[in-house]
Parts: sequence; C-alpha cells; structure tokens
Amino acid sequence: MDFQISPPARGGFDDISHGGKLNRCGGKVNLAKTAFRAYFRSRQKDNRMKKRLFYGLLLAALGVNLLLGTHLYFTTAHAAEKDDPYLHYKLFTTVLEKVRAEYVDGDKASYQSLVSSALKGMIATLDPHSEFMEARKYDELRKDTEGVFGGVGIVVGLKDNAVTVIAPMDETPAAGAGVLSGDRIVKIDGKSAAKFTLNDAVQNLRGKPGTDVTITFFRPSNGETREVKLTRAVIKVATVKDVNGKSEYPLLDDQVGYVRLAQFGERTSAELGDVLKKLEAKGMKALVLDLRDNPGGLLDQAVKVCEKFVPPGQLVVTTEGRDEKSKDTYKSTARATPTVMPRVVLVNGGSASASEIVAGCLQDLADKTKAIVIGEQTFGKGSVQSILPLPDGAALRLTTAKYYTPSHKVIHEKGITPDILVPMSDEQERDLALKRSPGGADALDEKDRERVKNARDLQLERALDVLKGIAFYSQGLKAEKKVSSRK
Repeated sequence: MDFQISPPARGGFDDISHGGKLNRCGGKVNLAKTAFRAYFRSRQKDNRMKKRLFYGLLLAALGVNLLLGTHLYFTTAHAAEKDDPYLHYKLFTTVLEKVRAEYVDGDKASYQSLVSSALKGMIATLDPHSEFMEARKYDELRKDTEGVFGGVGIVVGLKDNAVTVIAPMDETPAAGAGVLSGDRIVKIDGKSAAKFTLNDAVQNLRGKPGTDVTITFFRPSNGETREVKLTRAVIKVATVKDVNGKSEYPLLDDQVGYVRLAQFGERTSAELGDVLKKLEAKGMKALVLDLRDNPGGLLDQAVKVCEKFVPPGQLVVTTEGRDEKSKDTYKSTARATPTVMPRVVLVNGGSASASEIVAGCLQDLADKTKAIVIGEQTFGKGSVQSILPLPDGAALRLTTAKYYTPSHKVIHEKGITPDILVPMSDEQERDLALKRSPGGADALDEKDRERVKNARDLQLERALDVLKGIAFYSQGLKAEKKVSSRK
C-alpha cells in the first residue's frame, strides 16, 4: 500500500488528505521539531542570562576587591606615615632647634635640659609608674633598694592623679607624726603638689638630714586637711621585724610565730630565712606573716619569700607584657619542701606590689601553704617596672608587664581580697602605728599616750583566734584517730 505524506495545509496540522492518519502523524513530527527549536532557543536565552549574571557578579566582585584594596592601601600608607620614625625625628629636631634659637630665656634652652624634659614628658604620658630618671634620680633609686637614704619616711605613689601615701615607714618622722596610708599630699613647703610627678614629690620630700619640710596632707576618709612639719632623718629600712618592731622574735601565745616584712629589699628573703629558722627552733607551730603597710620592692625578693612557703618547682607569679615573648613565669627554686603549718597573712590598703604578689600566691596555693589572708583589700599596684640603664648614667623605669597570681588573677588596679575581712578605722591604724613605733607616742599628751598604749590590733587578734581554732580542730582530729586505732 502506498502512502503519501503531504505538507500540512494552511489550516493547521489536523488537515487530512488521502492518508489522513499518516498526515496527522507527520504533523506531530513537525510539532516536535518546533517544540525542540523553542526549547533550544529558551536554553540559549537562559544561558545568555546566566552568563550576564555571572559576568555581572564577577565585575561586582572585582569592583569590591578594588575598592577594599584601595582603602587598605591608603589606610596602610596612613599608618606607615604615623609610624615613620624619620618623619617624626625630623619634627622633633625642627621643634628643638626652633626653641633653641627663639625661646626668650636662652639659658633654659640648652640641649641637655630640653631633651631631658622631652624624655620625661614622653614617658610620663604612658602611666604613673613609668619614668625617665636622670643619673641623680637613678642613684637615689639604688639607695632605696640598698636601704639607706635621707627623708621623712613616706612611700608615695600616684592614685587618681594625686600624690598619695602608700605607707609610712616604721620608726621614721612620718610614722611618728601619724601619717597614714591613703593620705594625699596637697603641698610640700607651700608648693602645690597637684601637678607633681612621683619624681617631683620624692625630690621635694628628701633632703639633708636635720632639715625641716612642711607637708600639707588631706585625709579622704574624714575630709581633714592638716599641715605637718617634719625633720628629715637618715632613713634606714629594717625590712624584717617582730611584733614589737624589734629583732627579738618571741613566740606569741600557743607557740605562734610572728614576722613583719616592712618592704622587699635586697636582703629581705635571706633575713626572713634566718628568722624562720630561729622561730622553728623555739617550737613554732603556726605563723603570722604581716604584710600590712608594705609598699613592695624587688620582684626577685618577693619570689624568694614565697619559696619559704611553697613546694619546689611551684609557680609563684607570672608577668605578662604586650606579646607572648614578654611572658615570664617565676617558680620556686627551693631545694627543700617547707614545713607545713597553719599560716595567716595580714594585709591592708598599704600592702602593694611585691607584698600583693606574696599574699596572692599564698592565697591561691592555700591547699599547699595552709595560708589564710586576713585584713583589708590591698592597694592594687600590680605592674612590672623594668629598670633599663642608659649610657650616661640615666635610666628608664618602664612598665613592661603586669603581675598575675598562680591562678591567673590580675593584681593591677584590683588588689588582693582577704579571705576574712577585718576593717580598721584610720584612727585605729594611726594609734597602732604609733604604738609599734619606738618613741612614737612620746610627743603626745598623757591622755593620747594612754589611748595609744591601749590600742588594739584587731586584725592580729583575729589572726590568732583563727590559728587557735585550727589548732583545736587539729587536736580533735588526732584524738579521733587515736580512738579509732584502739578500736
């Protein structure tokens, strides 16, 4: 049978000739072709749209990248300009030469005075404890750590931008006049101390022994302002003392030893070691370590003092600076394990720096040191000042790190919080300071002398009560063990 497939009529694909069924099939084939062409054109269109979208996104990404790169370039260039040493050296020397050439009082514009003043100002803007020290000042610092200098016996610091007494030293003119930790120095010999640096304050307070200096103090706790005339003396700092401010070291009740550290000097740890041996030879069963009004001192001495109470190899303190390289850890290098006994560490607002390191260490390691901290919140001076000698005899005292206790508690501007808080008023602290300072009450009238004589050390009393309680508890445990062993 012959078949004829004719092209579709203009009326549409459903027109039928002699082979109607086959013509209809041919229409379906043409319909499929048309559909395929339409599908192909649609895919082409989609591909073109996708390409446009892709290229659009690519251009946008390139644009953003260009924008960020440009911003980064200018930011980096600006930062580089800010840190370009030669640019700023040029500015400094330009100003220096202009002052040298044009300042009205030429005798005040020597290179030495201008550069020295510039260095002092530069370092002073960093923090209250950093300082550029001229050769004379550096020599005074060395005398401080050696334990002999001329002055009134006040350790000062900057607190809230005011020259503040950190602690008066025992057996000094300041201690005898009732100066207390926290007193603010308003004037020295009539000169306002409002803009004094620490160096200014120290220079004005110190002088030839036998000369007088008049100091105006403001006491924040009661709002009292008073003027005190003090006679400078040779200040010899005995760093280790007994309960009477002497070097006899008697045992207190219940065979409790007592040692007071006035500051951390070059021989403090060695002296403490000798005293502890004497007390142990006398039968000491517990110890009170008094760090009240101890303004601090040498870091290495604080570490060595801690070695008397912690196991060998134990972390004592960590110092951390601006980067990982400046992190230092200090561990006990003692060979022998210290005798284990109950201990109390006494602190107050005058306990600062190195004394806070010791208190924080013994508190953190209470399971090993058997130490309980009693008293008041400490000062909170926990930054490390490195002494960097310079070629001409001057030196930089520069804050390079902060102290952290073994549990990584920061000390700076926080202080050490006692385990048992025992507050004392300014009057109680003043009377107690006069009482333990030989001759401190001699200048008082009879009524005041009697009051000072009867002054109570509430913090020490609480420490002895705590140690007595621990002793009773320990005896009870021993008795129970004996009974149990008999059964």
